[in-house]
Amino acid sequence: MILPVSTVIPTRNRSAPLQRTLNSLKSQGTLPAELIVVDASDNDTTREMLTSFASLWEGQVEVLYLRADSPGAASQRNQGVATATQPVIAFFDEDILFQPHCLDLLWQVLQSSADIGGVNATITNQQYHPPGRASRCVYRLLAGNKPDYAGQILGPAVNLLPADSDAYPEQVPVEWLNTTCTLYRREALPDPPFPSHFTGYSLMEDLTLSATVARQWKLFNARTARIFHDSQPGSHKSDPVALAEMELLNRYYVTTQVLGRRGFRMLMKLALWESFQLLSLVRSTPSPGLLARTLWGKIRAIPRCYQMREQSLSNP
Repeated sequence: MILPVSTVIPTRNRSAPLQRTLNSLKSQGTLPAELIVVDASDNDTTREMLTSFASLWEGQVEVLYLRADSPGAASQRNQGVATATQPVIAFFDEDILFQPHCLDLLWQVLQSSADIGGVNATITNQQYHPPGRASRCVYRLLAGNKPDYAGQILGPAVNLLPADSDAYPEQVPVEWLNTTCTLYRREALPDPPFPSHFTGYSLMEDLTLSATVARQWKLFNARTARIFHDSQPGSHKSDPVALAEMELLNRYYVTTQVLGRRGFRMLMKLALWESFQLLSLVRSTPSPGLLARTLWGKIRAIPRCYQMREQSLSNP
């Protein structure tokens, strides 16, 4: 079955993982009408692979290859959506493996109600686990005492993945969606979907998009639609200083500019979360160098957060 879906996949120098993803998608039985790959690679390997792969879907799936106008996950997705022709947009990472009937189950949830704007799959190797004593204490300080924090956004843009348990229904309401494997109604998306603030690795661009959509639409996790995220290393993940700086800067942006959560108390909650993350890193890594570089990245982000605050005050 061919669905009226345009699938957008950003990629860069990862032709082998992308080919595995496309082979996995091909085995679904249910396929998108359009597949758009936006490529920021340094060579033609991905284009050549996709050209060969497109012949397998000739007459079924329209396969489009686009050279990235501006490298970066968010900007590449924006470019793909601008080219898309279908009423539903799918965002897939280039390193996922689909379990049987995943796309069909996502589609069923999206079509189950006209007020559902987006739905995502469960990532079998990345999901919510009940918090321990220390984490639950921090969660309470951030968002109050709740029986369950799965799939929620706590305080300063702390976004928790949905859970996969038979205790939950197959269709679970959530407060945000990742872009690893997600369907959106095109009419629910802002134009462009991702703000220009997000560059490069674009940490938390998925939270920004889904929180924006959630202002007028419902979001769901299709719990039994499952994927495995075969996350790959890359140059964009190799610099802990840059990653730590981006993480804090983008979290501050999402908290204040997207969620509209401001004021001294929220700033203290952000400081609490960042301190908790650093303490967790101390406990989990034997590398003092990594801790030092991460701390330096956080410090570098502080004046940029202050600059963002001043700009928002001068341009409300």
